Amino acid sequence: MSHILQKVAPIGESRDKELLKSASSYVYKSQDGIDLLAHVFFPANSGETNRPAVVFFHGGFWDAAMVTQFVPHCHHFASRGAVSITFEYRVGSKHKTGPLEAIEDSQAAIAWISENAQTLGIDIENVVFSGAAGGAYLALLLVMRKEKDSAAVPFRPKALVLFSALVNTTVKGQLSERFPDKKSAKQHSPNCLLRSKLPPMLFIHGKSDRVTPFDEIASFSRRMRWRRNSCKIADFIGAEHSFFNFNVSHSNFEMAINTADHFLTERGVLPARAEEY
Repeated sequence: MSHILQKVAPIGESRDKELLKSASSYVYKSQDGIDLLAHVFFPANSGETNRPAVVFFHGGFWDAAMVTQFVPHCHHFASRGAVSITFEYRVGSKHKTGPLEAIEDSQAAIAWISENAQTLGIDIENVVFSGAAGGAYLALLLVMRKEKDSAAVPFRPKALVLFSALVNTTVKGQLSERFPDKKSAKQHSPNCLLRSKLPPMLFIHGKSDRVTPFDEIASFSRRMRWRRNSCKIADFIGAEHSFFNFNVSHSNFEMAINTADHFLTERGVLPARAEEY
């Protein structure tokens, strides 16, 4: 019996394969025998070029592989004319890695977009970084490091959309124990990297989130605005950490995705919808 079971793909892998069957998948990084994939959802009119792009890094706090988390979001933004990409990255449960390796992979993902923008039909001036929880953290770090940093990304995103974001990895925040030491956790904590001239950000967050507390987001946003950055919060009363996921609450998913859509339309990333004329 065990011999038979070994030949059968786990249910999770079969489900992910089904959800990703409409994506075009590319290896964006190979390291230590590991191929990391970019799953790309193209708009219906694939012949167009200079299209916007929305880039997603899944949640799971750098431990769980959840690349299909943003497939419903990718379908939505592809229907709005944006190339939508959900990236795999190394995680603890599969690769025995932590946040520093995930950070390296997110940088490689953005470098891959920069190198392949023309092939993908992407307007590099019109790219959005997005993610959930630890993935939102990765999106934040991509823009919060100063340009002189050797790890700085090759282009500036038009905006960020962040779901249930992790913004404080110091010992007073969350998950500092996942880092090699307290110093590293602080050096890589978004709330310690605040500065001016950052891209516009939208935080979509539940007010009852006990994993990444809403108070952390409210404080981060105030400090962002004090530095004259554009930072908005869409708060969902009574909502907990995973509220925005399609498989958790369809109604919350619809409200969250429409909030993100409106934010990106206001910033000229997406065209106005017919009902908005």
